Amino acid sequence: PLSLRNVEDLLHERGIDVSHEAVRFWWHRFGPMFAAEIRKRRIEGMRSSQWRWHLDEMFVKINGERHYLWRAVDHEGEVLESFVTKARDKKAALKFLRKSMKRYGRPDSIVTDRLRSY
Repeated sequence: PLSLRNVEDLLHERGIDVSHEAVRFWWHRFGPMFAAEIRKRRIEGMRSSQWRWHLDEMFVKINGERHYLWRAVDHEGEVLESFVTKARDKKAALKFLRKSMKRYGRPDSIVTDRLRSY
């Protein structure tokens, strides 16, 4: 990864005189937009191939209370969606699946640990 000052130096070598603070501003302003576009294009490209999701849940403690972290990971290891619930039941699993599919569409196949909630 490049530091803000490294980016400042790289741009200066190319005749662009900006401060590291300007680079930081650009990163905060435009970074999420570029990341979303890259993710969108990557996912659109995967839909044409055999797209497989791996779903899993694990318990985590948040403020001393037990919660469940649900995750959908694609076949390349990219985390698509995470979701935290208090319950580990069919309702929570279906809500997680609906949310994931609404955002990314339907995968060709889903791999699970055979939890009955799925």
